[in-house]
This record gives sequence, structure tokens and C-alpha cells, in this order.
Amino acid sequence: MTPSAVLHIIDQARRQEARSGTFLEQMDERAASLPDSIVVSGPNPATCLFQFAVEYIEMAPRLIDCVETCARDSGHVALFRPFIESAIRYFTRPSPLLARYDGLDGLLIKAYLCHRLMEEMYENNYSTRTSRLVELEATQANLLAHHLIGEPFANELDQSITITVAQIARSPDYYNLNLNPFVEKARDTAWDWMREYWEKLLTRNQIRFDLNPGLDPC
Repeated sequence: MTPSAVLHIIDQARRQEARSGTFLEQMDERAASLPDSIVVSGPNPATCLFQFAVEYIEMAPRLIDCVETCARDSGHVALFRPFIESAIRYFTRPSPLLARYDGLDGLLIKAYLCHRLMEEMYENNYSTRTSRLVELEATQANLLAHHLIGEPFANELDQSITITVAQIARSPDYYNLNLNPFVEKARDTAWDWMREYWEKLLTRNQIRFDLNPGLDPC
């Protein structure tokens, strides 16, 4: 299976949602229970969250493709292949525990696993960790997806990511591997558009994080 196959799976789920409207109803419920630090300023918060979730889902296979391209161009395909294959399997061969989640609801969970796996991949190597390839907006998007999935399930997903990363990068030496060639390839235009996408994902959907909720402005 390839990232394009994942996009096909997403397209099927969108057609299913157009008939049922189930996921939009779930976003309406989530909009009423967001923490104060997440502000949705659009006139219809459920629609804002719905569109955010769809774009977040669609970003997952594109992120996989970007990492794969940079890994190949930098000569590190073998090193990144376990991460790429694990990310694709979230969509094509998900855990039996996710069997009861289908449509966009299930895809949000799978996209979250994919994005969090890649985030942890960056954090577990010094070269990528200090490269600023992952911007604050990407982390905030993952936090919002965490809330949309809901606790404690989202916490369980985070724990599963920790286990997966530990299995892939078993040796502490992985942290000190020189992955600057990958970082350099990731700074080209193939990654630039993705960085811009992350930067505008929240604002495009009229969502922002208020780091000091409840405090009066000076």
C-alpha cells in the first residue's frame, strides 16, 4: 500500500460522511466540551472542527509521502522505512482494537497515530529535533486532534506510539545518528509547502490556542 492508496480510503470515508452526517454530529458534541485554551471563533464551531479534522486527515498521507521522498533523496530509506510502513499500516491494516471506528471518526484516529508517530520520530533524533522541521502549529494541531478523539482513549493512543517508537529505534544511539542529510532535503520546496499548510491549518478554520485563558489583557 502507498500514500495514494490511503488518499483513496479517505475519499471513500468522505462519501460515506456525505450520506450519514455522523462525524459532523460528533464534532458538534466536541465543540461544547473543548478546554478554554482552544478557541473556535467561527459562527459554526462544529463546521470549523469538521473541516479541520478532514484537512488533518488528508495531511497524513502527504506527510508520509514527504518523509519517504526526503529519506530516499538523502540516502536514508532503510532507516526511515519502519516509520513509513508503520504509518501506512495505521490506515491499511489497523489494529483490531480500532475495528469499531469507521468513516471519518476512524480516520481521525489513524491520522492522529500517523502524525504523532512522525512527531516522535523527530523528537528521538538530535539532528531532526533541533531542525525545526516540526513547527508549533503542527504540535497544536495534534493537541486539538487529541481533544477531538477524547480521553482516556487518546492517552492510550499516545502510549501505543511510545511503544512503537521504542521498538523501531531500539538503541539510544539512534538519537545521535547524523541525519543532517535528511534535514537538508526536508528544507527544499517539497517540505516548504507542508510547513505552510501546518502554519495556516488552524487559522484557516478559525481556531486558535489561548495559552492564558481567563486572563484579562493588559
